[in-house]
Amino acid sequence: MDIAGQESLVLQENPSEGTVLLRLNRPAVRNALNLALRRELAAIFAALSYRNDVRCIVISGDDKAFCAGPDLRDYVDATPTEIIERNLHILWGAIAECPKPVIAAVNGYALGGGCELAMHADIIIAGQSATFGQPEVKIGLMPGGGATQRLTRAAGKFMAMKLLLTGQTISAAEAQAIGLVSSVVPDDQVLPEALRVAQGIAAQAPLAVRLIKEAVLESMNGSLDAGLRSERRAFQVIFSSADKSEGIRAFLEKRKPQFSGK
Repeated sequence: MDIAGQESLVLQENPSEGTVLLRLNRPAVRNALNLALRRELAAIFAALSYRNDVRCIVISGDDKAFCAGPDLRDYVDATPTEIIERNLHILWGAIAECPKPVIAAVNGYALGGGCELAMHADIIIAGQSATFGQPEVKIGLMPGGGATQRLTRAAGKFMAMKLLLTGQTISAAEAQAIGLVSSVVPDDQVLPEALRVAQGIAAQAPLAVRLIKEAVLESMNGSLDAGLRSERRAFQVIFSSADKSEGIRAFLEKRKPQFSGK
């Protein structure tokens, strides 16, 4: 419950040490993104970004929908000025700039803003019955949460153009084939698999995980040379960490490493 006594639009759980599970909680509208949900989600991601005890974040919806897109009631009469004043880019940015690895556990629909939300994650685990797409063009809109950029980087120009310009949806298997999904599992195994992967990530050295994420994201924003320079700098920095020494010693001594995050 929030301070007003109303149930939160985003439910938080701690299923295992270092892992936070966020569940979108608007089931009556298939977890559609209204402004209140966007703001709550952004505030949570901003807070989790600073917590040293959080090492991986899983975001999910429910069995029927990860997120069916934006709540169109927020948009039908909106003016350009109103859209600007909502600062949606800042709300999306809180997720995109989160230094913790993010896993999207997708059941059911991930459409429009829901597909864009999934693409803000670093890993996408999808159920066999999941459906992905950017249908904005069918209602006279275009994506506004990064799909023209992230989908193109994930799937390439020609597939991205097909999906964006036709608004057609694709299955989880098709999404995996074009590089949009990390893995496809039975519907009832989506969340368990996402949490298993998250637990594995949470067990790794936090600095190494953070620098790997930064380097991979850097590869999407510039040239190969710039990305390689970024990787080299990160590789050099990590040699100042105690976890590096602990990890190597543990491997040589054939034991499990005890990472401290330092």
